[in-house]
Amino acid sequence: MKSIVDVFSPRKVELTGDDSAASTVWGYVWRMTGWHQVGCCIGAVIVAALNLAPIELQRRIVNEVVDTQNVPLLLQFGVAYLVVIVLHQAGKFALRCYQSWLTESANIYTRRHLLGLYGDQIETAEDSEGRVVSIIGSEVEKLGGFVGEALSQSCANVAILLGVLGYMFVVQPSIALFALAFMVPQVILTPLMQRRLNELVQERVSYIRELGDRVSDMDAPVQEEGGRILDRIFDNRIRFNLLKFALKAMLNLLNALGPLSVLIFGGYLVMQGETQVGVIVAFISGFERISAPVRELVSFYRVAEQARVQHDMIAKWMSRVTP
Repeated sequence: MKSIVDVFSPRKVELTGDDSAASTVWGYVWRMTGWHQVGCCIGAVIVAALNLAPIELQRRIVNEVVDTQNVPLLLQFGVAYLVVIVLHQAGKFALRCYQSWLTESANIYTRRHLLGLYGDQIETAEDSEGRVVSIIGSEVEKLGGFVGEALSQSCANVAILLGVLGYMFVVQPSIALFALAFMVPQVILTPLMQRRLNELVQERVSYIRELGDRVSDMDAPVQEEGGRILDRIFDNRIRFNLLKFALKAMLNLLNALGPLSVLIFGGYLVMQGETQVGVIVAFISGFERISAPVRELVSFYRVAEQARVQHDMIAKWMSRVTP
């Protein structure tokens, strides 16, 4: 029986001719994935399109089938709905396998490359074993995760967001415009708070590297110095989590106000005979579908900025050990 490694061998990364790091995190992403990243993004958009199809099916079931009590048509819509769901889940599974393969390929290549660089150099105070363990372990893991999922997942989220909003404006522009107003503050709030989160991430990485240095250097006063570093890490994590949770709470509140506006304003239009109940059902379903992409796009911005910080710090370390 073949092992997983035999079936899914790591992607071969083309050598650039030198050992220097990519100039930017996006350059690193392209170096690790190449045109596979484009294929991954196309697959993500297809999966997103399949996720949008049930919205129109729900509207037509309520407006066309329930009112007419047409059982054969109801069964046809039901079968179509089931087929779309199965295709969506199958596509999602394949996409996640593809993303995971790119992630792990980036991880194994980067770790081998960094181990080769470190093994060829004379150890210095700034490049002790503890720091190298931190870089090759957790730091590469986070950076590799960004390589495999972040860009293609953001393409899927943008496709869902634009698709749902476009559908809403075609079906009922007034309700769509009214509900869209609650998304604008999210675009303004996120970059402002993310700047501070980036600073805290950079601080934490520095503290963890320093802690690794202290632990690996048995001649240093580990307990005293290590205790102070642990206090700094604790303080950093508390501040980071408070800021992150505050941002998440505000975004969740704004996301919840969207469906509420649809119920109130849309319900009023239904009572005035200006729209149908099926439209309101479809819009509520649409907002449920875009709430997750909005959160994930915000998360993508946060993860991209953190990956940029992580990449820059690893690149800085590489510049010291690269001859």
